[in-house]
Parts: sequence; structure tokens; C-alpha cells
Amino acid sequence: MSEIRKKAIEGLKVGDIFNILRTFTEEQTVHFGDITRDFNPVHYDERFARAKKFPGRICHGLLVASMICEIGGQVGWLASGMNFHFRRPVYFGETITCCLTITDIDEKGRAKAKATYQNQDGIVVLEAFLTGIIPGFPERQVLRAMVAEGDPTNKVR
Repeated sequence: MSEIRKKAIEGLKVGDIFNILRTFTEEQTVHFGDITRDFNPVHYDERFARAKKFPGRICHGLLVASMICEIGGQVGWLASGMNFHFRRPVYFGETITCCLTITDIDEKGRAKAKATYQNQDGIVVLEAFLTGIIPGFPERQVLRAMVAEGDPTNKVR
């Protein structure tokens, strides 16, 4: 069971922090472009990237931003809003750490969070502000049962 899912089962609270790490590849960018149909040449053509004043091709911003989906999926967070501030491009081979902090939870389980994404050099490349609904007691009980059954649909361990 992932540590994030374990915390979700226990119950989330303001101040909870979740960190994940991912290294982005050219292959992931190609797959993301195929899924989204975003074939902006800044992701595929060195000449175009250089004309845009980048030293090389860059990853799709939303591919990098999607790291929060791993956290949200482990938690069982039902997103209602996401606001992204792209600070710097991410290049193939860069390793990004996404740190999500829960900043508010009301009595109905509506939550807010902030995520900061940093590259391997500690430079902030992206910030995100999120709203959504966290699992209440009934959903946490189902998560507990799923884990007891081996959590077969969860590929994050």
C-alpha cells in the first residue's frame, strides 16, 4: 500500500504533506501528445524550441502538472478546481518533485491544497492551487476494504 493511501485511510487533515518524484522522458511526452493531440512543435522539433529561446525541446506543461493526479488518485480526492502557474519549462531527463500541502478542510470535506514542483536543482518550475472533496468516513472504509483485498486496481505501491 502506498504511504499516501495509508494516510487517506487514516483521515486527512490540514497541514498534511505529500511528496512524489518523477523523471520525465521524451517517450512520455510523445504518448501525452498522442493522448491530448497537443503536437506543438516546441515538444517535438529542436529548431522550433530554439526559435522560442529554449535550449531544447520541452515537456508538455500539463504532463508535468499531472503529477498531482497520482497524489489525488491515492487519496481519493475528487477535484473541483485546479489552477496552474507555469514558472519554468521542464526538459527531458529532468527529475521533478511535487510537494502537495493540504491548506484547508471544511466541515463538509471540501478541501484546498497547494502544490509546488521543483526540479533536481531546487528551482520551482510550477505551482498549483487545488480544490476538491476528500474522502469521508464511508469512502475511507471502502479504501480500507480495497487495501485488505490487495488493492488490485492500484498500480502505485
